[in-house]
Amino acid sequence: MWAFFLSFIIASSTAPLVIWLYKKNNWLDNPETDTHIKKTHTKPVPRGGGLVIFSAFLISSLLLLQIDKHLLAIIIAAALLTIVGFLDDIWDISPKIRLVTGLLAAGIVVASGIGIAYITNPFGPGVIHLNQPQLAFELLGKVRTIWIVADIFALFFILWNMNSVNWSKGVDGQLPSFVTVGMIVIGIFSSRFVDDPTLFHTTTFSFIVAGAFAGLLLWNWYPQKMMPGYGAGSLAGFFLGVTAIISGAKVATIVLVLGIPTADALFTILRRLAERKSPLWGDRGHLHHILLDNYNFTQRHISLFYLTSSLVLGGVALYLNTTQKLITMAVIFVFVFGLHSITRVRKQKKR
Repeated sequence: MWAFFLSFIIASSTAPLVIWLYKKNNWLDNPETDTHIKKTHTKPVPRGGGLVIFSAFLISSLLLLQIDKHLLAIIIAAALLTIVGFLDDIWDISPKIRLVTGLLAAGIVVASGIGIAYITNPFGPGVIHLNQPQLAFELLGKVRTIWIVADIFALFFILWNMNSVNWSKGVDGQLPSFVTVGMIVIGIFSSRFVDDPTLFHTTTFSFIVAGAFAGLLLWNWYPQKMMPGYGAGSLAGFFLGVTAIISGAKVATIVLVLGIPTADALFTILRRLAERKSPLWGDRGHLHHILLDNYNFTQRHISLFYLTSSLVLGGVALYLNTTQKLITMAVIFVFVFGLHSITRVRKQKKR
């Protein structure tokens, strides 16, 4: 727990400095000048959450973790996402650019050897291996091997988490609350495994990230003093995806812990495609918008809902097998898809 508290102190102490810097330079998200329909805040607020998270993560990792090629790749990829997030805080860069740089960040960690070699078979005993076919080549005097299916799956898994988690930050306190819970669950889960593929301790790594987002939560809770921005949003999904892989939690556990954001992201993509819109461009159709606009939820209620759901699902995930996790996830999808669909039907009837 020392890792959690160290990272928490660094993040909560860094946030006021970032807020001061952003206000001094007028780098504010102002809903009066940028009237995008998805916005839920009513006053100018600095973003900058990415700088807070990366600072706490970097300093804590250098102090507490043994650096190996995996951690070095994670730091480089996280730095890239932080830089892109900082630029987005100021200029609102294109989501296409963010998608490409997110893919590059995922590629950096996969190239270091972080991949999904197998998944548990949900329909029977054993596992499903993803280490074939392999592509071998010589580079810098050494024979390198690409596990084609495993590496592509890991790339998609990390990139998906980066985007689906980033979309669930529309109200005060929403993102850092459920991400903190998710990282704590993965940290507890990783303590069960002795075959850690890294030289650094994955459990400690998980609690470092959890502490960073808990520190950000102090300043993002309603009424927020700063927003996560794309930087913290992308780092959240990146850390969750990468840590799930290296901890042994793999796909089913993290999907269950992030059940609500995952189901909401999938419905959002399908809805936008059905409406012949780009899945990359934001709107006011996410679950937090639905709850805020149609079901009398306050921003605090929504944040507590996301936090509680991740806490309950995370606790459940520690005791369920893969098949039971998939069944639970199916129930969550029915709930989220049903709520979205009912709300859309009610709106159409009113019109």
